[in-house]
Amino acid sequence: MKKFFFLAMFLTLILNMALANDKVLLIAAKNGFRDEELFVPKEVLETNGYIVDIASSSKGECRGMLGKSITAGISLNEVNVSDYSAVVFIGGMGAQEYFNNPIAHRIAREAYEGGKVVAAICIAPVILGRAGILENKHATVSKGLKNQLQISGAVYTGSGVEVDGNIITADGPGAAEGFVYKILDALKKK
Repeated sequence: MKKFFFLAMFLTLILNMALANDKVLLIAAKNGFRDEELFVPKEVLETNGYIVDIASSSKGECRGMLGKSITAGISLNEVNVSDYSAVVFIGGMGAQEYFNNPIAHRIAREAYEGGKVVAAICIAPVILGRAGILENKHATVSKGLKNQLQISGAVYTGSGVEVDGNIITADGPGAAEGFVYKILDALKKK
């Protein structure tokens, strides 16, 4: 009986270690995130067994541009990047709140330097550029902001979804599904 108990404990420990990094962080604006850029990835990731946490500039309700809302369980100040396999910045006009946010930039840099998947959609790739992680990287963004990426040293491709190493960018809500499947592919390679 003792052997069975210890074997069960060992297997539980191994399983918990395996699942410990199966978490993905979605960072959304407090107001004005793009609904489908958050909800499509969230649903697909959860369907594929990932735990999804939502972060914003502060805890509590976040409102989408199209009227949906979601609760941010953690604030950016509380994010521990090592808890996640991927960090995803959600677009929408509200994402501008992170363009010059040093905490958002630190999170992006830590995730990138830690070998995590770092992703951004719509206007949010500007955050990655300003965090300094897009230099000489192929990336895309909402067309009106391509100069912002080029200023940060990125190679703007104009693709719907772009992958360069562990960085994944997409140009807007129409690319949300392709975007999340590229994130899944990258996570499976980790």
